[in-house]
Amino acid sequence: MPSTLSIICPVCEQAELQHFQTLKNQHYLRCSECQCTVMAPDSRLSAEQEKTIYQYHDNNPGDPGYRRFLSKAADPLLARLPRGAHGLDFGCGPGPVLAGMLEEAGMTMALYDPFFHPQPDVLQQQYDFITCTEVLEHLHQPAAVLRQLDSLLKPGGLLAVMTCFQTDDTRFASWHYRRDPTHVVFYKEETLVLIAERYKWALEIPRKDVAIFTKAE
Repeated sequence: MPSTLSIICPVCEQAELQHFQTLKNQHYLRCSECQCTVMAPDSRLSAEQEKTIYQYHDNNPGDPGYRRFLSKAADPLLARLPRGAHGLDFGCGPGPVLAGMLEEAGMTMALYDPFFHPQPDVLQQQYDFITCTEVLEHLHQPAAVLRQLDSLLKPGGLLAVMTCFQTDDTRFASWHYRRDPTHVVFYKEETLVLIAERYKWALEIPRKDVAIFTKAE
């Protein structure tokens, strides 16, 4: 079992996490307020172990299958943006394919990733939009990052998030997304609704596993 010390939900910061499931040596907790599922801190990899796994990700910009995957977020975002909008690809990883796709569509992009593009200067300005694809599930302190992203968005700016939504607790143990050891937080649609309410963002879910938040003017 995980440590019995109380842990406040790292997503909504409104409730203590409760035991959800134990699967082999991994312990998972649940927030009764926002319904997220969190891997217990004592079950997580070290930062160096995580980075090693990320380095093996095959993010090939010439792979049409990977581009189709990213288009789930890119297409609805581009439908809402004027040409020439300035964006930040937050958590872009070693191969910022999405940023390249958006640049091809006429946007200008900045890159940030704590492991592969640690450029703090890009976190000192504001953006018309931010992409955060396949990132939220890796964050150990998502609320702190969401506050930061809110501060980086201009009024009326868009935040495009892509992560596999958790939909069925009975299938959690066998869920492929859970089995990635770098995935430590899992979000239900209810979680995203609460996030939007907390930051006073408008929420749209244009496609499966994609959320677009709009910051108030």
